Amino acid sequence: MKRFTAQIRGAVDLSQYRRTGSGSSRELVKKVSDVIWNSLSRSYFKDRAHIQSLFSLITGTKLDSSGVAFAVVAACQVLGLKDVHLALSEDHAWVIFGKNGEETAEVTWHGKGNEDRRGQTVTAGVSEKSWLYLKGSYMKCDRNMEVAFMVCAINPSLDLHTDSSELLQLQQKLLWLLYDRDDLDRYPMAMGTLADLEDQDPIPGKENPLKIHLKAVSSAQKHYNNEHIYPYMYLAGFHYRHRNVREALRAWAKAAQVMQDYNYFREDEEIYKEFFDIANDVIPTLLKETAAAAESPGEGGEGGEGADKEHPKQAAALSALQDSDCFAHLLRFYDGICKWEEGSPTPVLHVGWATYLVQSLSRFEAQVRQKVSIITKEPESQDDDDQSSDDPREGRRRGPRRESKLDEQSSPPPPVAPTSPSTQPAASAAPAAQPKKVGEGRRRSSQGLRGGDAEGKPKSPSPDSASSPSSQQQRPPPLPALWSSFRVRR
Repeated sequence: MKRFTAQIRGAVDLSQYRRTGSGSSRELVKKVSDVIWNSLSRSYFKDRAHIQSLFSLITGTKLDSSGVAFAVVAACQVLGLKDVHLALSEDHAWVIFGKNGEETAEVTWHGKGNEDRRGQTVTAGVSEKSWLYLKGSYMKCDRNMEVAFMVCAINPSLDLHTDSSELLQLQQKLLWLLYDRDDLDRYPMAMGTLADLEDQDPIPGKENPLKIHLKAVSSAQKHYNNEHIYPYMYLAGFHYRHRNVREALRAWAKAAQVMQDYNYFREDEEIYKEFFDIANDVIPTLLKETAAAAESPGEGGEGGEGADKEHPKQAAALSALQDSDCFAHLLRFYDGICKWEEGSPTPVLHVGWATYLVQSLSRFEAQVRQKVSIITKEPESQDDDDQSSDDPREGRRRGPRRESKLDEQSSPPPPVAPTSPSTQPAASAAPAAQPKKVGEGRRRSSQGLRGGDAEGKPKSPSPDSASSPSSQQQRPPPLPALWSSFRVRR
């Protein structure tokens, strides 16, 4: 640390920069980020493991993206700039400074590199409704949360398939220390990481991992306007591992409902991969396994009294596929993704999604689908489309505007074409009954959900490939979001 301290103090002359009563200046913060940036090696693989700490900077002159942001905050501490703190979204990091952290500055890259953004504010990303900046509902860290960030950044991976049990245990115990001190109350992703660790290797006498997941969701709702995605992804992953089909689908649907209010940009590649993997790999695999379990008879024959007790897994599988709420959650999940694409400058859906959409919907029989009604709502006026005639994105199809509120009253199903091979009326969604992420060395949440890379499973495309000129020419019109709300007819 002496070497780091000497390097920073020798490179930054504070007398050359103005400081007001409200805090540090943007020029000074930019200068500190330049010092960190210029100390890095010119060429190295920036996504490699274990380059997130000051130790990596001092000994190897290498840092990953979030490590650079953390190093800038540390350098500002060395210089006595106490107003500079870390700001975190779910896949990016920058700094806040000034009175009450009102000023923002980019200090690191994201994705393939955005060096020219250093020193700029994040206002543009916030106003564009990009997920990368969470519409302004990002975490403004205090020092304790910055310590939690360091703990979450611990990468336990030894290689692509093996984790260090010692590092996992260290991370788990450190997170428990922070959790018990209430330092994670405003850090939903840290609570999700802790809950996953506790689910994998529980410590006797500690809180139930499901309760921690629910607390993370509550934190996102309370402190961040319910605009974070990963708390729901973590919760869905927990239910997936425990083969609770209904609750897993419910959590994924809620994640998609949050996502629907964002616009998709190329820099949102990480969350696109999450939803792509869930829709085209995880959910199809889950429903396939559920269908196989439902069709496999027990040794004592099919059905009969006491069958539920003798074959609980088969009974649970049958229950899930005959549950109209499960089908409703599945539709709500896809509805959120369709809405996400509306008005976005980058396409989300392509024909590859349709195959697994139909496959997943057709796992539910017609009588189950018929219990759900789709209620559509027409746009309030046509003026919105007319006003956007100069928008280059106007050529993209728009679905009708809709609300996500659910209605408990029953209603006859509208004449919507069936979404499965069945010729009977189609169904829809139910009433809501009630990753590599930034600063985190763990894998993406959907990565640990897959039962295996089965042959023929889709690979998550990058936004660049998904939106290339050739792919756009071959791409059919985006799937419109048709559903306003969903009701189950009992």
